[in-house]
Amino acid sequence: MQAVRLEQPGTLRIHDVAEPTPPGPGQVLVALSRLGICGTDLHAFHGRQPFFDYPRILGHELAVEILALGEGVEGLRPGQRATVIPYLHCGRCLPCRRGRTNCCADIRVLGIHIDGGMQERFVLPAETLLTHDTLSADALALVETLAIGAHAVARSGATAEDRALVVGAGPIGLGVGVRLRALGTPVLLLDRSTSRLEAARSFGLAEQVVGGDGDAQAIADWFQGEGPTLVFDATGNPASMNRAVDLAAPSATVVFVGLHQGQVEFTDTTFHKKELTLMASRNARREEFAIVLDDLAAGRVDPAPWITHRTSLSKVVDDLPAFTDPTAGVVKAMLDVGQ
Repeated sequence: MQAVRLEQPGTLRIHDVAEPTPPGPGQVLVALSRLGICGTDLHAFHGRQPFFDYPRILGHELAVEILALGEGVEGLRPGQRATVIPYLHCGRCLPCRRGRTNCCADIRVLGIHIDGGMQERFVLPAETLLTHDTLSADALALVETLAIGAHAVARSGATAEDRALVVGAGPIGLGVGVRLRALGTPVLLLDRSTSRLEAARSFGLAEQVVGGDGDAQAIADWFQGEGPTLVFDATGNPASMNRAVDLAAPSATVVFVGLHQGQVEFTDTTFHKKELTLMASRNARREEFAIVLDDLAAGRVDPAPWITHRTSLSKVVDDLPAFTDPTAGVVKAMLDVGQ
């Protein structure tokens, strides 16, 4: 059996590994079908991912096939396809007791804190699987990315009466945008990348997109001169995160979805004058995974335009470094075990 392990920054290797042990009580043996490669994996490859230890088997955007069930597992059967909630939580800490399992005090994320899914077969807790009988493996592997956007939107309390600015048109920003669209919230998308904005247009995502850093007055004019009531920053860029406070309308909510490894600073006078609500959004909960499954099944999200590149277990060692090149035009690279 083969697995792909990130040995250290910049060094990805294929290894022959032992077959997984049979699933124990409450566990399921699965085979990998698809694996989405995301910014977390690319940052880890370059040594810029926090909360990360080497060596590590990457991969947390997963579509799997159930092979065998451990003792006591109910509601699942061999042969089913499933998406995976990759955030293993303790169930005992304060956040877990409050239903905030996405920020468990002892969280372990597949492919980050513990080995992930870039391997042929592995064992998972049964509670992490959400099955679906009609969705494709491609769609199931997109659920985690979309759930992060859905969680950010849920955190914001967005409604159709809001007006949203999404800064950053990568997969997470696009995920925020498609969930806002499903709610009927008008969306303006801002990004420096022409290819990403073209991707947004091809999705029919934004009513309008803005390139470069965006002219503050032009952005305000698009929102009827009053500015956005919701600002989602999905860049992780500190300058962009700082500017979100300036772009938001008075009484608005600002949500930091992207992660920056350092300080974020803004003018407190502006923050107080506008009486803004500022919040972070991390990972997603089971509820958002269920919402995304419904959106995909209902056709509110088409998985096809998201997948711009494909690779396999045997090719990913060579392909993943190329996916980090901004000129490659990657929206979502998908590892397909059938290739």
